Amino acid sequence: MKRILALTLATVMLLALCACGGNSGAGSEVSYDIPEGKVIPDDAVVKITIPSHASWPYEEGWKVWEYIKEAIGGTVDVTAIPSSEFKTKFPLIMAAPEDLPDLISFQGKPSGFADYCSQGAFLAYDDYLEYMPDYVEFWENVPEDEKWMQDVRKSFDGKIYYSPAHGLERSTNIHGWLYRKDIFEKHNLKTPETMDELYEVCKTLKELYPDSYPFAMRSGFNNLSVIGSSWKPNFHIGVYYDFENEKWCYGAVDPVMRDIVEYFSKMVAEKLIPEDFFTMNTSSWQELVTTDRGFIMPEYQVRIDFFNNIARQKNPEFTMAACLPPRAENGMGVNMINKYNFVPSGYAVLNTRDEGRIANAFRILNWFYTDEATELVSWGKEGETYEIVDGKKQFIMDDSSENVQTLYGFNTLGTHIRHAPDSIDASISEEQASVTDFLLDNTYPQLDPTMYLEFTTEQSAELSDISTEIGTFVSEHIQKFILGQMPMSEWDAFQAELSEFRIDRLLEIYEEAYTKVK
Repeated sequence: MKRILALTLATVMLLALCACGGNSGAGSEVSYDIPEGKVIPDDAVVKITIPSHASWPYEEGWKVWEYIKEAIGGTVDVTAIPSSEFKTKFPLIMAAPEDLPDLISFQGKPSGFADYCSQGAFLAYDDYLEYMPDYVEFWENVPEDEKWMQDVRKSFDGKIYYSPAHGLERSTNIHGWLYRKDIFEKHNLKTPETMDELYEVCKTLKELYPDSYPFAMRSGFNNLSVIGSSWKPNFHIGVYYDFENEKWCYGAVDPVMRDIVEYFSKMVAEKLIPEDFFTMNTSSWQELVTTDRGFIMPEYQVRIDFFNNIARQKNPEFTMAACLPPRAENGMGVNMINKYNFVPSGYAVLNTRDEGRIANAFRILNWFYTDEATELVSWGKEGETYEIVDGKKQFIMDDSSENVQTLYGFNTLGTHIRHAPDSIDASISEEQASVTDFLLDNTYPQLDPTMYLEFTTEQSAELSDISTEIGTFVSEHIQKFILGQMPMSEWDAFQAELSEFRIDRLLEIYEEAYTKVK
């Protein structure tokens, strides 16, 4: 009943929106008196709605927004909504077509986005390219191995409604295997290249540090998927796309799932990994790692600076570094980690039925892809936010503990579409920046489509039902097997019961959505 009511409400909102916001005539040029060096007319008002991240909440006085507004011209009115409230407030924004913003930035595409697009609530970039010459030129000239960043934004009709991001994939969601370099060197230990070697080195570390859990992995189910390629390329516990065989799969029914479960069951039984690694909270995990009780783990790249900065206050020798992802010795595993460095944030243009407002919105998006915009949103201005030191740009920081996000607003939601990768490296330590290429070289090249596919409201509702049903069953049983609460002799019975779920239908829905964009 709740799902039916939700679908009904969504339909009503879409109809209301479309009644006031049908297609406003894409392709008809609008004449404006735009001052030289600006993007929109002096008397234009553009309303932008953005999410405000809890780690760096939006501040009106940030330099980055000062530079953006100055370059664009006119009046740029920014409304920031806390990220925690955005999901609730977004439908309310869409239900009030008379007061729509011109541009809306998302931390990630919201549920039902494809339906809104199909009903005309958002406008396709492809239909307004006369306002976006710099956007077109930029994507025509990016290297071939970077064009996927635009391709993954394609919607149900092959068009793009959501800004393709570029540059931040060098910092966003980069995963890798991290280890305590100082501890390994102290005891003359070799970093493992296989999962068997990982087991052996963890046993040695356990002997040296009896109170430790050498394999300090947390977020069990998420990280089991992150390291899935160690057993089989592209592998995830749930739904994933097998690029080598070009088919959709459900990991929990794959024979390799048993190998993974048996491996982690052994690690838990011998106390080489925390027994609560499925549910361990962040603070407990951080305490484990910073007190010489956790030594190797799959983690985010940013954890290098995080741990080194904290732990070196007491132990100057503490060094968290990156190592090669170990592979399973099953003939299928690779020394790679699954790809997650995908930028989910972006901008969409709302159909306000005002061609002047729409033209201004697309002109602004076009500006974000220019060299000028990239410089301003990435670095700011020389002498104000950065300086040249030994021929290299360096951010000007004060004596506070702030970073470039909280101090200037750089690399915050809604401030960029195209970003300069070198500014990312400059905002972190040389130690962390130096391993970025190594981590990316050992990241599987293909991005799993589950990270960007769009679904209709009906598909989303069906997916929710099936995924919840299967996911709950799988997670409960996998956890019990690994923690020794269920014997492996019951594995075949578990698989037999799992085969009765609607996995085939689940994969069909993903294939239906994928066919429209691949």
